[in-house]
Amino acid sequence: MTKVYELGHSRAGDKGNTSNVSVIAYDAAAWERLRRDLTVERVMQAYQHLVGGPVTRYELPKLRALNFVIENALGGGVTISLAMDAHGKTLSYVMQDIDLPK
Repeated sequence: MTKVYELGHSRAGDKGNTSNVSVIAYDAAAWERLRRDLTVERVMQAYQHLVGGPVTRYELPKLRALNFVIENALGGGVTISLAMDAHGKTLSYVMQDIDLPK
């Protein structure tokens, strides 16, 4: 298995009850691999213990990046959530730990 962190780095943020997590490939080969294997289904499976979804994926080919918008992700929103630091910025670590097939 290959971890996402081996192919690219992530940035994340939050707005209300929605998290935005992007993965930026290190190079062209990693970009092709991420485009093929980092699917909405795989991302939703990784976040299923934290979010209600849905998950929407956007491709940004000129940046070699994928952007995932994850709804119902923050326990109602940062200002009302009872979760300890489940803000969007920390959710990039979940993305980085996703296993991709060889």
